[in-house]
Amino acid sequence: MLRVAVVGSGPSGVYAAQDLVQQSQVPDVRVHVLDRLPCPYGLVRYGVAPDHEKIKSLQNNLRGVLEQERIDFVGNIEVGAHGLTPGRLLELYHAVVYCVGAARDRRLDIPGEDLPGSYSATDFVSWYSAHPDASRNSFALGARSAVVIGVGNVAVDVARILARGADELRPTDVPEDALGALALSRVRDVHMVGRRGPSQAKFTTKELRELASLPSAEVVVEPADLSLDPVYADTSGTLAAALPAVGRRNVDVVRGWAAQPPRGLDRRIHLRFFLRPVEFVEQDGHVAAVRFERTVPDAGGSVRGTGTYEEIEAQLVLRAVGYRGVPLPGLPFDAALGTVPHTAGRVLRDGVPSPGEYVAGWIKRGPTGVIGTNRPCAKETVASLLEDGAALALRSVAADPVAELRAAGHHPVEWTGWQAIEAAEAALGRTLGRRSVKIPDWDGLLGAATGDTAR
Repeated sequence: MLRVAVVGSGPSGVYAAQDLVQQSQVPDVRVHVLDRLPCPYGLVRYGVAPDHEKIKSLQNNLRGVLEQERIDFVGNIEVGAHGLTPGRLLELYHAVVYCVGAARDRRLDIPGEDLPGSYSATDFVSWYSAHPDASRNSFALGARSAVVIGVGNVAVDVARILARGADELRPTDVPEDALGALALSRVRDVHMVGRRGPSQAKFTTKELRELASLPSAEVVVEPADLSLDPVYADTSGTLAAALPAVGRRNVDVVRGWAAQPPRGLDRRIHLRFFLRPVEFVEQDGHVAAVRFERTVPDAGGSVRGTGTYEEIEAQLVLRAVGYRGVPLPGLPFDAALGTVPHTAGRVLRDGVPSPGEYVAGWIKRGPTGVIGTNRPCAKETVASLLEDGAALALRSVAADPVAELRAAGHHPVEWTGWQAIEAAEAALGRTLGRRSVKIPDWDGLLGAATGDTAR
């Protein structure tokens, strides 16, 4: 039997597990999908916005994989500095596939970035997604004006959540404390700001268009910002023709909004372009505004500063400028790329493939692509692992890794424990007159998994 551990139960990890049992010519491959959390699905559970029910329904597909006979979910198992080491995993399994994502937000590295009221967008997403590590501080929802720095899909998500009324989110699984805080929110103006124009923004057209469907918020666009975009300003259509289709569509959507008169709705999402943050402005020990430098396109396809500045009022700032992988103690790491060095998914130590160690997902290729991008990425890694499988299977490993983990003092949450968490969340929703509502804390999750409600 070839025993494989997949570290991480998000899409990249689940797709790797699926490929291992489907591609293998050996019928006795057994896969344990390990996760630090007692819940599977990774960013599909804890990163997809609660009002994106179609994307969240991907959990049903991931569930079907994790319920397969030769795949077992093993949650509440940490790998790294405070848990299992890569060396220990290779004592338990013939091979290990690391699918640990990119857990750290990129920083802006500008003055005032750490002022109270300034947060990473990931912190905000974790809060409204009920991640058990999330802060329960309710953020600065007493603010009047919020600035979201970034023009990718995460930026669109957090801007949309800020602009939604709590009644619109009540049918979702957003945790009760976040729902209550959002109901009291005083935020009326949300400014989503990018240093380039709409033709180069990272959001998808589908995400962008959703902003126009909010019943209590309208989208406001500054025509002066758009006039700087070479594609927007090109009346011949030559530049637009050279763009990827998504860039052309985004320009068309934003152009349409710029032509619309204000509707006078309760909340406003301001799309701002060609502004680069240079400083967070402090007042009374709290962020009060963000200072931006006006940018213009340069000949190389990027932007340059103009020396002209503008301040946008903000008592709440959410930074959504990308992710970065973090080192996993015991694994090699390329600090420049934020990834683990590899060849076709095989981990490289000092430039040489390390037997039994593999990577897939963002820790392999960097934080790029959409959920579906993980499929070919996982397939390549699994193909490499299975090419090595005959040699890997010769090593002696634990007959029952989960029993070994328990004997060492770990408390794994297996599939039945996860099903108990789901049942508890459904019951919580019923008591609140809602659909299933996420349990937001470690004690609640582990208590539900074990039946120990006194935790």
